[in-house]
Amino acid sequence: MKILIIEDEVKTIQSIKQGLEEHQWEVDVAYDGTFGYELATRTAYSLIISDIILPGINGLELCRKLRAAQVATPILMLTALSTLDDKIIGLDAGADDYLVKPFEFRELMARVRALTRRQGAIVQGATLLKIADLELNPDTKQVMRAGKEIALTAKEFQLLEYFLRNQGRVISKVELAEKLWDVTFDTGTNVIEVYINFLRKKIDKNFEPKILHTQIGMGYVVKIQS
Repeated sequence: MKILIIEDEVKTIQSIKQGLEEHQWEVDVAYDGTFGYELATRTAYSLIISDIILPGINGLELCRKLRAAQVATPILMLTALSTLDDKIIGLDAGADDYLVKPFEFRELMARVRALTRRQGAIVQGATLLKIADLELNPDTKQVMRAGKEIALTAKEFQLLEYFLRNQGRVISKVELAEKLWDVTFDTGTNVIEVYINFLRKKIDKNFEPKILHTQIGMGYVVKIQS
């Protein structure tokens, strides 16, 4: 189990690296985006933790380049930029989660657990998950709709898979936070809505029938409307 840290602040690297190694993680380090990209494209990591402001390639461009290179490793972005627009830009670049500095190490570990938890917690076999003309393959991590492959980030895939395994059931934000983010739901954050919107644009925007629906005041449900 190996994690790549891409960060140019020595104290931050030392703190994160020591904490992760105490939790039995093997850690590689890159001090700039260029070397980070080289490591990420030639080594299989369970998670990439990257700052946004980096020498060489910045974190956002690094994230885009990795996704363009078909690197599906979950990416956790670290940054001092804390506005909603900053978070959306990071997630839209292909990141799977976003943690604002300064943070407590236990919060970082909660994000690490959520992003790296074994798919066995959700995956119950290799059987294709289907609804309408959408298919999800838990083994190959491939999603198809109307014969067209849909590229999802690791977190989007995890979210869709959870919905498909609970078709027809309204799932609350609290449940999604606990099951997929491994944290207690914070009513002050809209990260779940952001991911729902990302997912909806990819699997529903150009297709019929619509399958991902919002139940106002209750949560979300995947079903074919009658």
